[in-house]
Amino acid sequence: MAQCTAPVQGHRTASGRANCPACGGRSYGYYSNYNIYTPNYSYPSSSGGGRSSTGGSSRSSRPRWSPSSSSATYSPSEVRALTPVREAIEAQGVLPDRYDLFLCHAWDDRRETAKELHDALEEIGVTVWFSEKNVVLGTPLMREIDRGLAKSRAGLVLVTPSFVKRLKAAGVADKELSALLARDLLVPVVHGITYEELRNESPLLASRSGLDTAEDTMEQIALKISELVSTDAFDTTA
Repeated sequence: MAQCTAPVQGHRTASGRANCPACGGRSYGYYSNYNIYTPNYSYPSSSGGGRSSTGGSSRSSRPRWSPSSSSATYSPSEVRALTPVREAIEAQGVLPDRYDLFLCHAWDDRRETAKELHDALEEIGVTVWFSEKNVVLGTPLMREIDRGLAKSRAGLVLVTPSFVKRLKAAGVADKELSALLARDLLVPVVHGITYEELRNESPLLASRSGLDTAEDTMEQIALKISELVSTDAFDTTA
């Protein structure tokens, strides 16, 4: 019995079908369009997490609250992480006599990393409740922290190796964090630690992805945060 030559030679033309000893020019549907050449597949590039396959972050997104003239560059993952916080801030409206941010940090970082972040924020006009500045010596620390939380529109958590140690000890930083995690008004800033490492100690905090000093300088992070909390021109459209 003659065998069809389509799997080997193909029936891409009328003459090809005519020369097949089995088909003799007839069209059999499936084999009539059989092609032995390997198709040229194209694979979509991955954009998950805002990082390219070669490392680093894809800085191609701009959130709607960032002015077009801004020098800040955002990754898609940063925009996704910050959008719920921005929406919660917009829902509050303009609140008088409030700090823009409550800065949660480890006691060990108060004179170095936390102060650096605080100073970078205040230098560009963001008002920050900072225990090193706002807690008067001799006043009850927890009560002042409680007041600071109540008087702040959003929270910023500086996550460092020292901060993680304080969480393990269930100290003041842990209590501040618990209060901030109860709202969609929390932005983590990791410094000297990765979100993967943080996930081992606090999965709930690690799930609130935010900003990273491995990606941006303190000044660049401060600029992004200032745009996030700005009430100069609320845009409530999606």
